[in-house]
Amino acid sequence: MNNSKETDPDDRQPTAMAELASDPSSRKRFLAMVGGAGAASAFGIFLAACGDDDGGNTTSTQSQPARQSGTSQFGQGDLGILNYALTLEYLEADFYSKAAASGLLRGKVLDVAKQFGDHEEEHVAALKATVEQLGGTPAKKPKTTFPLEDQDSILSLAATVENLGAAAYLGQADKIQDKKVLAAALSIHTVEARHAAVLNSVIGKDVTPEGSFAKPASASKVLASVKSFIVS
Repeated sequence: MNNSKETDPDDRQPTAMAELASDPSSRKRFLAMVGGAGAASAFGIFLAACGDDDGGNTTSTQSQPARQSGTSQFGQGDLGILNYALTLEYLEADFYSKAAASGLLRGKVLDVAKQFGDHEEEHVAALKATVEQLGGTPAKKPKTTFPLEDQDSILSLAATVENLGAAAYLGQADKIQDKKVLAAALSIHTVEARHAAVLNSVIGKDVTPEGSFAKPASASKVLASVKSFIVS
């Protein structure tokens, strides 16, 4: 008789979010790592908002198997998620660089575009370094194109891109297994959301258009939304 134990295909390592939600001591160490008390509210928002892109909350206080991220084309597991995020950051950094160089922005708007662009470049550098630290190869920077017609259209597109970026990070948070990777995603997500809030206000949209809890976006939805910006 064969006494070997069969491995359940769903018996996989819990995600970082699931572990942090169920283990107070692990959560305390994590919050200290990402910024102490100030990070607690941000993590709480992550925990409340993470889930399917139909608005369902799928993060529970029980450990759960690692969920599929939909980013396998960029690599497996956390490396795939990181390279997916890196690709989005390449796009954002390139957008702000081209917008600033277009000659269509003026005064404070131009200054803010340059500042936001610097933030995105720092995100690129941080994500590339994290991929390399995990033994992976950073995704290649794609060639991009953006419809830059005038200042108003650029601001509208910037708001779209930043809201999408924030939703993209939220869409992957409950699939990340390494707590250091989750901490990096959390810190970048908050900046993307602040960018989005500023731009929403400038173009006359609600600062938080989705209300009290942001909605995550799946990788397939995000990639479909940015497809027209990628030349190759």
